[in-house]
Amino acid sequence: MRPLHIALAALVAAVWGVNFVVIEIGLDHFPPLLFSALRFLVAALPAVFLVGRPTVAWKWIIGVGLVLGVAKFGLLFIGMDQGMPAGLSSLVLQVQAVFTALFAALALGERPGGVRVLGMAVALAGIGVAAVDEGAGGPVLAFVLVVAAAACWGVSNVLTRRAAPSDSLNFMVWVSTVPVLPLLGLSLLFEGWDRDAEALAALDWSGVGIIVYVAWITTIFGFGAWGFLLRHHPASSVAPFTLLVPVFGMTSAALLLDESVSPLRWCAAALLVGGVALTSLAGVRRPRAVPEAPAVQPERV
Repeated sequence: MRPLHIALAALVAAVWGVNFVVIEIGLDHFPPLLFSALRFLVAALPAVFLVGRPTVAWKWIIGVGLVLGVAKFGLLFIGMDQGMPAGLSSLVLQVQAVFTALFAALALGERPGGVRVLGMAVALAGIGVAAVDEGAGGPVLAFVLVVAAAACWGVSNVLTRRAAPSDSLNFMVWVSTVPVLPLLGLSLLFEGWDRDAEALAALDWSGVGIIVYVAWITTIFGFGAWGFLLRHHPASSVAPFTLLVPVFGMTSAALLLDESVSPLRWCAAALLVGGVALTSLAGVRRPRAVPEAPAVQPERV
């Protein structure tokens, strides 16, 4: 990769890592489900009028929109709102690589090789260590919600692989149109009209900046730049940069939110990042009847 492209990949990882801190701050302004709905609304508009018609069937857009937008982000935002730290969330969410490999084996017939199985085991060990660390001083339910969000991310990755969109930015923008109404409905049902109205009435420039960051910077810029890199380089060269996301996430949370990182959490980070690296970069064995599918491009928070 060219130095400029390496810098761009690192910048995208930094943007996605810092995004967890921005979400944490945003949850002081908005209820979690409303916050997620606003994120997708601003990501979809006006971009949906600029990217052209969808390049894949609507069933894939709706499926990914519901699983990724409603389930994954809904669970993530609620988990963080319930006390899951931003830095730990950025780390635990990377276990999606393990869920993706498991679901791909079940749905697509991809048979993980020995190295990938080892990576999955190491990553799951990291989740166990993180659970022990969080259980000692944090809300266990919030931790479980973020793990569940990672599982939903894995499902959406498999759906994206089946959809095989030729234009990743076009796909992400159209996917962003799907979760808006379901998330707004769930917010009204569980968070209440009064709480939503109060949050919107109190909207200030800080709140606007937060929404713009999570919608345009992390989604439009981040996904667009990632798609650009994947068009110019093999996925095996680009994918490792996602391992920097929890590094930036935990570092920015420590610096900006004063989150402490215990020795046990560092151990969990080493196991998770190492396991995800093995799981993501190792090859898979495919039955001859299953055609080679394009590499899944990770969805971002």
